[in-house]
Amino acid sequence: MRIVVALGGNALLHRGERPEAAVQQANIDRVATALAALAHEHELVLTHGNGPQLGLLAGESAADPALSAPYPLALLGAQTQGMIGSLLARTLHDALPGRPVATLITHTLVRADDPAFARPTEPVGRTGPRETAGARRRMVPSPQPERVLETETVHRLLDSGTLVICAGGGGVPVTSDPHTGALTAVEAVVDKDLTAALLAEDLKADFLLVLTDVPCVYEEYGTPEQRPILDATPAELRRAEFPAESMGPKAEAAARFVERTGGLAAIGALDAAYEIVHGRSGTLVRPDLRGG
Repeated sequence: MRIVVALGGNALLHRGERPEAAVQQANIDRVATALAALAHEHELVLTHGNGPQLGLLAGESAADPALSAPYPLALLGAQTQGMIGSLLARTLHDALPGRPVATLITHTLVRADDPAFARPTEPVGRTGPRETAGARRRMVPSPQPERVLETETVHRLLDSGTLVICAGGGGVPVTSDPHTGALTAVEAVVDKDLTAALLAEDLKADFLLVLTDVPCVYEEYGTPEQRPILDATPAELRRAEFPAESMGPKAEAAARFVERTGGLAAIGALDAAYEIVHGRSGTLVRPDLRGG
């Protein structure tokens, strides 16, 4: 079975943790342990978040007095893909002896006329007591992903038996000139779960696995009326109307993949990855077969 795994950024750097390399390495050791059993049985493509890492680099770049201007987000996003990809690749290489593992810096095509460019909604940068005037958070657009440009390369790597790490942070967002095809990086971020769903569709994956820090999807999360959702169709999942800053994109990504492919998706906790795929944990998102 071909599985695309969308790994939440908080699996790499938990909320409140110091953003140090040793901390992230320890967390990635846990990722490798959680995914090794799946990798022994299935083809895996691993995508990952980069929010904390991108915020760290953006804050440092904005506050660096040696720079006349901060580094563009596209370059910082590529840096995080390389950094996190290297940590994941080395750790998975050790956990899966003999299994080829490759990290691929990827770019995600977005539309230049996407309405999101007129409504920046995603915060980037650091906040806290050490914040300086030059390192304040700023809001950037989050356009819809249209295509991962390196999808065919991922296909070829999978066909050779390689575990592929790609589309980190949703990929570096770029637009394409309609006449020449030339690419231009844009100051934006793409939601990594929506990119993972699109990549899974284009790779003809059987399963989209969205891993986070809760055991399943909950209605009314954090309230006395909190209820687990263990099984849902895309329509049922959307009716729950999850917050846009947390479960919303994950639920939408799972719903899109199932609707467009007829495959299965699931959302759940990192440590239960194997159990989720085998139907013993998490929230399963399945096609609506009524009338079929």
